[in-house]
Amino acid sequence: MYRVIRVPPGKGEEVREKAVKEKFLDTSRKIRKLQTVEGAFLEIPVTEAAGEKVGDFPVVEQEDPEFLKTPMSLKEYLKDVLSETELACVPAGWQILGDIIIVGIPEILEDKKTRIAETLLSMYPKCRTVVRDFGIEGQFRQPKRELLIGSGTETFHKEHGCFFKQDVTKVMYSKGNLEERKRMSRFGEGEVVVDMFAGIGYFSIPMAVHSRPKKITGIEINPESFAYLKENIRLNKVEDIFVPICGDCSKVTPEGTADRVLMGYVGTTHHYLGPAIKALKKSGGILHYHETVPESLARTRPQERIRKAAYTLGKKVEILETRRIKKYSPGVLHMVVDARIFE
Repeated sequence: MYRVIRVPPGKGEEVREKAVKEKFLDTSRKIRKLQTVEGAFLEIPVTEAAGEKVGDFPVVEQEDPEFLKTPMSLKEYLKDVLSETELACVPAGWQILGDIIIVGIPEILEDKKTRIAETLLSMYPKCRTVVRDFGIEGQFRQPKRELLIGSGTETFHKEHGCFFKQDVTKVMYSKGNLEERKRMSRFGEGEVVVDMFAGIGYFSIPMAVHSRPKKITGIEINPESFAYLKENIRLNKVEDIFVPICGDCSKVTPEGTADRVLMGYVGTTHHYLGPAIKALKKSGGILHYHETVPESLARTRPQERIRKAAYTLGKKVEILETRRIKKYSPGVLHMVVDARIFE
């Protein structure tokens, strides 16, 4: 028996996200729109793990299910072009932002990079550009990338109801931070917020769109990222509450004004804990502190650094939550700590 949740279209994304999170979405079948005498509905395919009801919506049997075609892998597309040794090195994953594909290609496939790019475009006909990723470099954490096919590297990316304009060769956008960006969108209602490392608005744009703080000050030192931050503030129509500042957050972060401070940067974030704590109101507030840390220290070092910085300023700390964002590199995790700072 094939089972579905039948929901109004306006509830579709909410129920689909719940099914993904709780791992009962059946990804072998299509989500279908159904017109009945009662109105329009979406049928979201689910597994037996969904039970008999999801929220207010019953799980029912589906007639004539439509199955998704299993797409060929990149290796399968290239099996007649590459040797066995080369096929073993073909990338298994890539990132799509807007209409641009970002892929890491090992040096052994240097002379096949254009063919790989052409194949990726044939797999994703809505995309127009392929760039090769070599990682990030410098204080501004700028991506090092090579244009393989296409004429432009600027794109629009929609995520969680927010729009982001960016140039993929100039600014980073990590798909591994998606859940944290969604989580930030639930905080800040009616608050004064400071985003010390705003980038193009990764964390504070979702907060501005979904929670509507009283005011967000977004600080960004990289002029290219700052230009896109201003553009994204406009695109998302949050100019009335979002104030962008181009500068070094260790020097321009306002003091004593914030209910909440975002520190969505990694590498040297702990050097900025002093200005972050000073940014909070005298009565206290919340820090969201990011750090890349060896796995063995993931549950201790970030918290210790927050406590040390707070105690130096005569403040107390309550650790609210410690979360793993993603694996950053072998043996190193990207962590975030939510901490309440108070007198």
